[in-house]
Amino acid sequence: MELEGTRQIRAAPDLVWAAILNPEALKTCIPGCESLTGSPEEGFEAVVVQKVGPVKARFNGQVTLSDIVEGQSLTLTGEGKGGPAGFAKGGAKVRLEPEEGGTLLSYTVEAKVGGKLAQLGSRLIDGFAKKLAEDFFERLKTAVEPPEEASEAEKEAAEDSEGTGPGDTPEGGRKKGWFKRMIG
Repeated sequence: MELEGTRQIRAAPDLVWAAILNPEALKTCIPGCESLTGSPEEGFEAVVVQKVGPVKARFNGQVTLSDIVEGQSLTLTGEGKGGPAGFAKGGAKVRLEPEEGGTLLSYTVEAKVGGKLAQLGSRLIDGFAKKLAEDFFERLKTAVEPPEEASEAEKEAAEDSEGTGPGDTPEGGRKKGWFKRMIG
């Protein structure tokens, strides 16, 4: 299965590039990621929990970065074993191009599965892979884009919320632009 897409991101290419190489940002962007350790040079080890149709599995795997052209493009490759559920592997070729007001991120994703997952059928797997890729790149966009000006009502609601940490929303998610604030 192969799919392509683009995202227009209101952030400089160097900030988007830094987020792609940052383990904390990657962990936040990968749906279902419980842990991610390592470095861009050595690769990352990840634990990801996913439910595909009736099959839920914890995948232990590796994520590597290759074909790196500093600040412009790279390939993210991941492979995980989910025990009796089978395995999943795939990759994303990512390209960054500066454009007025930010960055155009283009990607090509390829995914393969085996074991019980492969028995679910290609339509279900293709739909799941597409949603996973869309979620990843949307989360990356949210991490690096600056927050939009909040209305007065939203500002008051944010001030009234208790129990949230810096960069968190009352619902437990991350605010837009959290990565830039973290490194800046």
